[in-house]
Amino acid sequence: MHDTLTAGLDLAWWITAVELPAMGGLFWLIVRVRKDADNGLDDLRARAEQAQSQVRESLAAYKLEVAKTYVSFATLKDVEQRLTDHLLRIETKLDSGFSPCEGGRR
Repeated sequence: MHDTLTAGLDLAWWITAVELPAMGGLFWLIVRVRKDADNGLDDLRARAEQAQSQVRESLAAYKLEVAKTYVSFATLKDVEQRLTDHLLRIETKLDSGFSPCEGGRR
């Protein structure tokens, strides 16, 4: 009878002295890890939003720069017309004054 009482007492002592503090420590560790993960996630979210804001601002600035420096349609059409006229004049000169020489040399 004394052995069963001692065995039961040893089990109760083991649970009280070892397992309850270990379980409390594990619970505290889990809570701490979760809190750190949430804080890290919040920091990461804030940095991602800041980076996204910077990218949007850069894109807006680039669009504005493109709008300022791009050639207008009217200017492009004018340059195309001048090039076409010049090429037509060259073609006319080549057609009127070009006479092939013998042997391919002048």
